Amino acid sequence: MRGNRLRLAVVGLLVLVLAGFVFLRGPTPHIQIKPETLYSIGIINITNTMVTSWLVVALMVGLVYLASRRRELVPRGVQNLLEAIVEGFYNLVVSIAGEKNGRRFFPVVATIFFFVLFANWFSLFPIFNAIGLGQEEEHGFVMEKVDLGPLPATYVGLSSLDQLQGRTIDEEDPEAAHKVEQEKDKGNFVGEIRPFLRGVNTDLNTPLALAIMSAIFVEFWGISTLGFFTYGRKFFNFGGLLRGIRRLSLDDVFRGVIDAFVGFLELVSEMVRLISFTFRLFGNMFAGEVVILMFTFLVPLVFTLPFYGLEIFVGLIQAFIFAALTLVFGMIAVAHGGPPDAEEAQAEIHETETAEGQLVVNSEQ
Repeated sequence: MRGNRLRLAVVGLLVLVLAGFVFLRGPTPHIQIKPETLYSIGIINITNTMVTSWLVVALMVGLVYLASRRRELVPRGVQNLLEAIVEGFYNLVVSIAGEKNGRRFFPVVATIFFFVLFANWFSLFPIFNAIGLGQEEEHGFVMEKVDLGPLPATYVGLSSLDQLQGRTIDEEDPEAAHKVEQEKDKGNFVGEIRPFLRGVNTDLNTPLALAIMSAIFVEFWGISTLGFFTYGRKFFNFGGLLRGIRRLSLDDVFRGVIDAFVGFLELVSEMVRLISFTFRLFGNMFAGEVVILMFTFLVPLVFTLPFYGLEIFVGLIQAFIFAALTLVFGMIAVAHGGPPDAEEAQAEIHETETAEGQLVVNSEQ
């Protein structure tokens, strides 16, 4: 019995693979890094990733409102689930940063985590990169027009036994212009699709904006905790060098040069952090989108599903990494340098020891 079920499952899987490969493949997807512009207001371009980000924020606000509009002292249902998630993340932040810093860091870290996570998972819905505006070109997809009353609409035909890659006109085809005219005479539409929705983090601007926001808060935490000049000494540490020059001491000058160079490296690392934050999130999410598009084109129905599962996991990991690194860098910023006057105290000790040595020599004489 079990063997028969296994054979039936294998046969059904093969049938789905074959049916998807022959009849459900669309044309070769058009992949580009730059987000598509849907509408322009003067010099401002409204892109599909901007629309998606607005929709993500609206859905998150709506979800929180629906879950908390009838708040109870003893939560139940969706409110209980939402509070458990937020409380669990808060406890994680406090366990890493401590009660005092955890309460300061939590709003920023939690906002980054939940926004990135929701945006990553929301972009896995099948409507992404599939429905949009048609842009007429001299090459691209061959779309058939349908009559929906006052709303003009077109759709891209799927594959068939005689045309496994769908109907497209290649830009490099020497007869491309003639084929376009033929399709237009048939009443078809030739061009590209500008999808209404596209993954927020597949637009380089969004991870960059999040990285800049993270950096601003990290610097703010450091300055507000240690003071402007004490925190700035982390990057511009010329005190030892100036003392060495004033004392005409080569050892102090050498140590001062090392301290100044280390501060320069700290400044460079702060700048590089923006790049690493941005391209880590952007690269992973854009690559995931490309993989899903290509496997949907190659073998729909079956082999696309494991990659959806993989992207669910990757979306969670990337959100957690971005938030966790913000938390860690915030802790480093507020803990830097030890006592504010440590270097001055060490210099005073050195001067005192030198003076005592001179007194001993004079007394002996």
